[in-house]
Amino acid sequence: MTETDSDLEACAREPIRIPGAIQPHGALFVLSPADGIVLQISANAPQFFSSPVRPSHRLEGGLAKLSCDLLSWYPTDAPNYQCILPEQGLAILAHRAGGNIIVEAERVDAQSLEETFHRLRAFVGRLNAQADVRGSLQAAANFVQELTDFDRVLVYRFDENWDGRVVAEAGNGQLPNYLDLRFPSSDIPSQARDLYASNRLRIIPDIDYTAIPLQPVLNPRTGEPLDMSFAQLRSVSPVHLEYMRNMGTAASMSVSIIIDGRLWGLVACHSVDPHLVARPIRDACDFLAQSLGMRIAALERIDEAARHLQLSHITSRLLAGMSTGADWVGALAAMGDDLLAQVNATGAAIITENTLHRLGQCPQEMLLRRLLDWLEKANGGDMVATDSLAVKEPLLEPLVETASGILAIRLSELHPSWLIWFRPEVVHTVTWGGNPHKVVRESGRIHPRNSFAAWSELVRYKARPWTEAELTAAKDLRAAIVGIVLRQAEELAELTNELQRSNKELEAFSYSISHDLRAPFRHIVGFAQLLRERERNLDEKSHHYLETISEAAVAAGRLVDDLLNFSQLGRASIVSKSVDMNKLVAEVIQSVSGEFQSRAIDWKVEPLPIAWGDATLLRQVWFNLIENAVKYTGKRAIARIEIFGREEKNQSTYVIRDNGVGFDMAYVGKLFGVFQRLQRPEDFEGTGIGLALTRRIVEKHNGSIRAEGELDKGATFTFALPTIEKKGRAIA
Repeated sequence: MTETDSDLEACAREPIRIPGAIQPHGALFVLSPADGIVLQISANAPQFFSSPVRPSHRLEGGLAKLSCDLLSWYPTDAPNYQCILPEQGLAILAHRAGGNIIVEAERVDAQSLEETFHRLRAFVGRLNAQADVRGSLQAAANFVQELTDFDRVLVYRFDENWDGRVVAEAGNGQLPNYLDLRFPSSDIPSQARDLYASNRLRIIPDIDYTAIPLQPVLNPRTGEPLDMSFAQLRSVSPVHLEYMRNMGTAASMSVSIIIDGRLWGLVACHSVDPHLVARPIRDACDFLAQSLGMRIAALERIDEAARHLQLSHITSRLLAGMSTGADWVGALAAMGDDLLAQVNATGAAIITENTLHRLGQCPQEMLLRRLLDWLEKANGGDMVATDSLAVKEPLLEPLVETASGILAIRLSELHPSWLIWFRPEVVHTVTWGGNPHKVVRESGRIHPRNSFAAWSELVRYKARPWTEAELTAAKDLRAAIVGIVLRQAEELAELTNELQRSNKELEAFSYSISHDLRAPFRHIVGFAQLLRERERNLDEKSHHYLETISEAAVAAGRLVDDLLNFSQLGRASIVSKSVDMNKLVAEVIQSVSGEFQSRAIDWKVEPLPIAWGDATLLRQVWFNLIENAVKYTGKRAIARIEIFGREEKNQSTYVIRDNGVGFDMAYVGKLFGVFQRLQRPEDFEGTGIGLALTRRIVEKHNGSIRAEGELDKGATFTFALPTIEKKGRAIA
């Protein structure tokens, strides 16, 4: 922490709530509600009260009735007690604090309360005639200046960082014009803002006043200083008085504007010379500020409601478009204009597991991926919104031109899927009332700024902020998308259940048919053989017919066997363990080579990684692929077959490549289908089930298989199986 930071913290901790003194334009005493004893008084109390007010005594004389009234008021719900003591010429205001009653007294002003009321009622009519917030603020500044005769009246609004901006001003030219100037949050520290929120009005009639101490300084019963947070006479921080001198003002009054329980801004009044405003006028200003707050809130809610209605129509159109088809992502991307108008964005991106749609002014894909990584790590929940992305994450500064502001909604809890809207950087100049970054040090402590001349600053890395209506529209759209996705998931689940049921019925049917057909085909072969042996005088054509019948029955039997294996695979359970693929391949090559001993085959087999799966089923995969490679290289003088593999991240990959007849990649989609053959049966025998069976086995292991080929130049088959770690996660 720097020395300046330490000083600023010390300033923020200044005990402004317990100054132990008051300003001299009034008097104060503290009354115990338990017994009516006076606990503390301001040193100037005898100058204000005609009857004695003494610590450790009860109120006497003309103040005795006041004491009874205060003790009767204390247990009620009324926040304050007010009255006029005509015989003493005093206005009384009392409030509760620390279990005691704090009573403040000021001289009664001669100005008619009735006149003030009529002027206030006229202002309310003038305020209601204003069509917008800006007009309402200016009307309030003008009226307060007329009512109080301050030289300058400002309406000062806080932003989200508690920096302030003068949004309306009225004056007589005695003080500089501050309209549209900004003031840093450090000018009004947080504890001072807290006081403004709880005690709406504060007046300093003369900055050169001599503070009046309390007697005694500490509460004699508790030993604690008096909390004067709600006291209008509370003495002011010397730092604030120095700030006023630097500003060139000798008197000030501040009235808080509260909206929905939060400090929205201030009506700040200043005079060149000392200036005391009577309490009735101050009360009127307080009423005016609260009326202004209600007016601002009403106008802002009307604007917000209109904007909500406008955006809800857009949301409805987007929802209708997404609901019409299965591809809601594509439908949403097709309605780009509405999607951007949904939150008044200049660009958008829809990122799902398999798709990326870029709309309007959108960052390049590489930068989008970087932003996606940040969103996944930002822990911002289902929605992330900022108007200064590069400030939050400096590594994303390259996005500022198109995406200084982002509004992102999460589309999936399982995958990194987001809908992100973008707003570009808006480079603009902010004019401050003095250099907000300059710190004045003297005599070992921090001092307020002594210059309020206009000081311009170029603001970068900021986009136009997202409004509440736009944030709500984004949330509504996300809810609609989640609803569509859930509905489609339910429909998909229902369809999946139906398909599973149908598959089971088909498997049972194919198993039954295959099983029942095996015996008849065996009988056909057997009886054809018996017929040849019994009828030895058959001519050559009849023998050819019998041979054709036998061959057809054998082929049909082989097809039935393959079908039976295919249908049984759906019922079979996998017994997984570590499998030595080198051993399996060697066994299959030996088995196949015995059948094709007359062939010249150049085998090139490299060491293969260990697999995790069912050894019997994986042996069938290798048998089908190797047998195909041998079969489809049958027309080559020298067949070349390569087998190799590699260990990759989370999976083992195996490849078998040959120099056979190959195939046209235009038909690769049919290659793994049942009964799908890309070669003529008379050229190459087979049932057309082997590759379908191979794919089913690989997929049953949570793996994948693909093929690449070129006519008359060979084919390559690649299948990948998850490792034990990946497989474990998939099963879990």
